[in-house]
Amino acid sequence: MLKGNGLWFRYGAQLPWVVQNRSLTVTPGQVLGLMAPSGYGKTTLGKLLAGYLTPTRGQVTLDEQPLFTQGYCPVQLVFQNPELAVNPRWRIDRILREGHPPQLHHLDALGIHPGWLTRYPHELSGGELQRVAIARVLNRQTRYLIADEMTAMLDANTQALIWQVILEFARQNQVGVIAISHDKPLLERLCSGGWNTGVDRHRSGAGANHDILDLDHDELSPQQPQAV
Repeated sequence: MLKGNGLWFRYGAQLPWVVQNRSLTVTPGQVLGLMAPSGYGKTTLGKLLAGYLTPTRGQVTLDEQPLFTQGYCPVQLVFQNPELAVNPRWRIDRILREGHPPQLHHLDALGIHPGWLTRYPHELSGGELQRVAIARVLNRQTRYLIADEMTAMLDANTQALIWQVILEFARQNQVGVIAISHDKPLLERLCSGGWNTGVDRHRSGAGANHDILDLDHDELSPQQPQAV
């Protein structure tokens, strides 16, 4: 269980609080949508939960223990801009092997061509590089995935393809997912099981533990599974 308890954070002692007394819990296999307008601290909260930032007050725990500070973190954060998350001097093959190499069927499902592996990040488009950044975290060491506007810059078809891959990966491995966005229709579709991953959600129970947390109103909106 990934838990943020009473989280407070600001970027300087004299600056306003960006995150104020936020608490949330994500369980294995849960899909949680995190929604709010710009300026409500969605990205900062995601960084706190993934260990990129240390809360000024409060604590983030994984299975009642502090997050790992060394080695591969089981809570992975994927940003909207992939060029900020990769080493520009590394070829794509090395970037993919930085942590735990993804399985070949994930590369294929994401449409990552073998010819990309010898290229540098600047030789790929933003959408292509985002697929690489996502593939890098699709391994069995990842237990929670935080997607911060991850597909916002992509066209609708590519967005659907990527989310289908991620939701299937999460289902198979019981990975908890936090989807951060201001796009309510996208979150509703993610949290209601609106993308078919080849699973009978009514039998499996998927979708029953999926919610949207609206930071603007501090309330959870349960999403019921829908026919697909």
